[in-house]
Amino acid sequence: MTTREHTNEYFNGQPFMFLCALALIVATAIAVSMGVQAPTADSTGLLFSLKGRLIEHGPLSATINVACLLATGGIMLALNKVFSYVRAVTHLFVSSFFLLQIANPAGLVSFNAGTLLCLLTTIAMLPLFASYQDKHSQRSIFLIFVILAAGSMFHYGFLFLIPAFILGFLNMGVLNLKGVLAMLFGLVTPFWIFLGLGIAAPSSFTVPRINGIWNLTGQPWTNLMLVLAALTVVLGIVLAARNLLTIMNYRMQTRVYNAFFIFTLVMAVIALCIDYCDVQVYLPLLNLMTAVQIAHAHTLRTSPFRYVFLLLLVVGCFAFYAANLLMP
Repeated sequence: MTTREHTNEYFNGQPFMFLCALALIVATAIAVSMGVQAPTADSTGLLFSLKGRLIEHGPLSATINVACLLATGGIMLALNKVFSYVRAVTHLFVSSFFLLQIANPAGLVSFNAGTLLCLLTTIAMLPLFASYQDKHSQRSIFLIFVILAAGSMFHYGFLFLIPAFILGFLNMGVLNLKGVLAMLFGLVTPFWIFLGLGIAAPSSFTVPRINGIWNLTGQPWTNLMLVLAALTVVLGIVLAARNLLTIMNYRMQTRVYNAFFIFTLVMAVIALCIDYCDVQVYLPLLNLMTAVQIAHAHTLRTSPFRYVFLLLLVVGCFAFYAANLLMP
């Protein structure tokens, strides 16, 4: 095996993933010690609001945040082991996710709605993927849409996941009449409970605000975040389009799993465009979906020089990290 092939295999392997996980932990510790501030703006949902920091205490909040990011990576590994959505033996989708998260230190220093949204999406993939061609999956459908409806009470971001999971279950072939009823009951049940118990009143409902990317101000942090978000969007979409040409030749079950990642990627992009004020909330989910496409791109290609792209990714992510730390 040549040096180039060894390098490509190294990026696929566990050692690189563990190195990226360690880098994520160290990057978080450095960001906390340098006083990097998390976004403080409250995130609004249909009935309630979430604070920018879900847990106020700095070190504890950062620790929980990193633990949830690592747990997200672990769940993705378990999903691939069971469902093989990336057919090659690789850990690169987890490594890439950690790297993309490092690029945004403000999203590392506290447990936030973006990490929670990303983690819950990953957890919900377990019953979604397990429901493939199972006509008795009404419990899974009900549970997932209960989670999404409950989440939408606290942040509008969960609303963008509803179409992705509807399309996901349609592709799984389980949205028959019983499945549709389970979905509708799932969407209604949290509101029924909260309104019925008097925890919230009908007058508390708020219409989602549109804070489009076209309303951006010229603040320095906004420009840097715009570049990071735009590059991630372009990278995810371009790689997804290229990978799709090969994935379409896979067996039906694998195509269906990967179609869900593309659905979610598209919804994350749409969310960023029409609710850019909450970019920190959608960026982790966008990073996760893009990381899956990076893993596909690396394993589907045979060029011995494909490791160069990953080297550029590593350099780029740490460059954004350093720029965020040094920016006044």
